[in-house]
Amino acid sequence: MQSLRMGINEKLYLKDPESSTLGKKIIEKSILMINEMGFENFNFKKLGSKIGSNESSIYRYFENKHKLLLYLASWYWRWMEYKMVLATHSISDCFEKLQKAVEILTQNVEEDIAFSHVNEVILNKIVINEYSKSYVTKNVEKENKEGYFAIYKRLVYRLEEMIATHNPEYPYSLSLASTILEGSLHQHFLREHFPGLTNCNQDVEPVHFFMDLITRSLKSKANG
Repeated sequence: MQSLRMGINEKLYLKDPESSTLGKKIIEKSILMINEMGFENFNFKKLGSKIGSNESSIYRYFENKHKLLLYLASWYWRWMEYKMVLATHSISDCFEKLQKAVEILTQNVEEDIAFSHVNEVILNKIVINEYSKSYVTKNVEKENKEGYFAIYKRLVYRLEEMIATHNPEYPYSLSLASTILEGSLHQHFLREHFPGLTNCNQDVEPVHFFMDLITRSLKSKANG
């Protein structure tokens, strides 16, 4: 599990936050603060005050708060990738494997005790509410070329491969894969903030919708 940080683009940080107690505290407290006050109101001065350290010490780890958000998102997607691979590697039936992958990627997140400095439940909320702010920027193409979104894209490709393996004749496997990943965030957001715009509610979770989506979209193969 500790190898999770190895897949995160080193260009996102100046010093690996996993390498020190202060770095882990920066990650831990930034997650709590961004969730509490929102990314727009969050800054390194407030974070420094919260952790009892100089603002300049945080800049030794991250160039700016945008890079920090990208790091947190990358950490989250790497963790999700790990969970998906672990849960599906021993499943031989291709549709069952796809169903398990979709379940992992769209269900409600539970905290992972393996990482004491990362609350995955709260980080999931940040990704749902703030992730689009990491790529809806004028520099998105440059940052994409720099590999800032490599883990997210790799997760989409993994899911796309499962879809294509199950039904090679389905012409929209990549679109479906990216829709599941991005759409899951959107459905969780709507359920929380705009419940009148989704069928998801306390009884119907986003995972139920996406399970139905893949079954209906791929039903010709699923039903033999």
